[in-house]
Amino acid sequence: MPVALLALEDGTVFTGRACGARGECYGEVVFNTSMSGYQEIFTDPSYAGQIVILTNPEIGNYGTNPEDNEATRPYIEGLIVREFSSVASNWRSREHAEQFLDRFKIPVLEGIDTRALVRHLRTRGVMRGVVSSRDMSADALIAKARAIPSMEGRDLAETVSTKHKYEWDAPPIDLPAWKAAVSQKLDAGVQPAPPSLHVVAYDFGIKQNILRRLVAVGCRVTVVPALTSAEEVLSLNPDGVFLSNGPGDPAPLQVEAANIRKLFGKKPIFGICLGHQVLGLALGGKTYKLKFGHRGGNHPVINKLTGKVEITAHNHGFAVDPDSLPSSDVELSHWNLNDDTLEGFRHRSLPIFSVQYHPEASPGPHDSFYLFDDFKKMMEDWRTKRNA
Repeated sequence: MPVALLALEDGTVFTGRACGARGECYGEVVFNTSMSGYQEIFTDPSYAGQIVILTNPEIGNYGTNPEDNEATRPYIEGLIVREFSSVASNWRSREHAEQFLDRFKIPVLEGIDTRALVRHLRTRGVMRGVVSSRDMSADALIAKARAIPSMEGRDLAETVSTKHKYEWDAPPIDLPAWKAAVSQKLDAGVQPAPPSLHVVAYDFGIKQNILRRLVAVGCRVTVVPALTSAEEVLSLNPDGVFLSNGPGDPAPLQVEAANIRKLFGKKPIFGICLGHQVLGLALGGKTYKLKFGHRGGNHPVINKLTGKVEITAHNHGFAVDPDSLPSSDVELSHWNLNDDTLEGFRHRSLPIFSVQYHPEASPGPHDSFYLFDDFKKMMEDWRTKRNA
């Protein structure tokens, strides 16, 4: 395999082998500690602008398939792994992971000490970097890394958001039913109960499995662009509004926050990840950048309302400052047990709540599926109250 280099802005250089597409990629270098789900990570729009290190030592061994995509294409800028499997063995696999990434021109660096790289980033914080199999000059690559725009101040949500409104009605994939349907050459779709609620979902970089979970609890979903006005959302007469995950710094999303603020008291609102952060801004709060972020499927979060600890899936590099939220209006409901960062809040009088983590997981722990049921109940209660 040809040689490839990773150069970080602090002058650190790693030498490995090139897989996937040959060439060069640029971005903030971050790590994810998930043990599975690499295809979902590849295709999560929240990774726009980032080169991802996967800490699981072997990647690609179960291939890829169309059903596990979180978007229509990968959004990572590049991938760094200890070993990229040359064999894909799984009954659902339709394409090798390397072929999948090569098809979308995503470079891969393998064969480096990913543990050493992750420890470096944990100590010094995530930083900008370049992966290249084209330019072998370490000095030139370091200079390129330092020229990459910082993630702070970057509005990437509008970049990855849908350009047009669309409807979503696909439910979660039931694997036993899917396998039986495929073997009999039938439609693999699993039909949920008829939808009883209408949700408008703001797309700041939304994952498809979030939409599937909304359908699973009985929602008809209309997805709208990130900059859709509050007036247009209200014209769709939804029972509730969902604020999605997404990439970049939440602080520049002032237009989005202003639109959400106009919906307060008019519709129930549920936000996750970037949606949680934008909701925090709409409530008058502030956000800040974490040293190396939370990315993985095993973060313990305590729900202060129930006293229960949930194991949760994360992908974010920014957080809401709890001290910036007005305590008279906002109840702080969830906290990260690893570093005591705020993971969720709810409004004391209005039907509004959010969490920083990903309750849909996919793959990952299902401890937080109840949040979609909570949103459904909130919408039903609001509709009953309005119709009384």
